[in-house]
Amino acid sequence: MEFTGKVIAILQPKGGVSKTGNEWKAQEFVVENHDQYPRKMCFEVFGTDKIEQFNIQMGEELAVSFDIDARQWQDRWFNSIRAWKVERVGAGAPSATGAPVPPPAPSAAPEFLSSDAKDDLPF
Repeated sequence: MEFTGKVIAILQPKGGVSKTGNEWKAQEFVVENHDQYPRKMCFEVFGTDKIEQFNIQMGEELAVSFDIDARQWQDRWFNSIRAWKVERVGAGAPSATGAPVPPPAPSAAPEFLSSDAKDDLPF
């Protein structure tokens, strides 16, 4: 799945030590899209290497690819939205949807003169 929008919040990183003794780190970010009725998504980036690789900054336009999973704890269910790819969306970058970028519009329409009435085409 993918969500595109602007980073509006960067939450404090969380970390700890797993049951097996390995250290872990995760950080959450909030992105808001630009629909008529804007929606927000809070997603998690897991792992120090991914946090540094993505280097997400406040106000950036991002296309976030993510997986959703749910887990149960004490008769309650919790959703987890974990990003696995983050791409910047900018003026010079092609859109993240994979749609082709249209060519730029011509600066001025060509002018046809009355002297151009003769057809020079061989067919």
